[in-house]
Amino acid sequence: MPVSRVPLPRGVTPPFAVFVNGVRQQEGRDYRVVDATLLFERDLAGEGKLGFWRWFWGAWGIGTYRRDDQVDVTWESGARPRAAQKLDIERSET
Repeated sequence: MPVSRVPLPRGVTPPFAVFVNGVRQQEGRDYRVVDATLLFERDLAGEGKLGFWRWFWGAWGIGTYRRDDQVDVTWESGARPRAAQKLDIERSET
């Protein structure tokens, strides 16, 4: 079963909200928190780095689209709203 890990940025403290592709996720149902890491028991995929050929074709207006899931987190720090967008996704099999 694929597992996607998303390390939380420093400074994120509960309570916080997690969004995948703009849709709010529920802890326990959609993800778990283990050692400052969000664990999703599904395959999330980031687009990754843009290689030379993908850049080259894109420069000529030829699209090369890939799946690009985005994980965002919002929280408060000192009564100020904070957000971290497009967090890194690490994929593994368990």
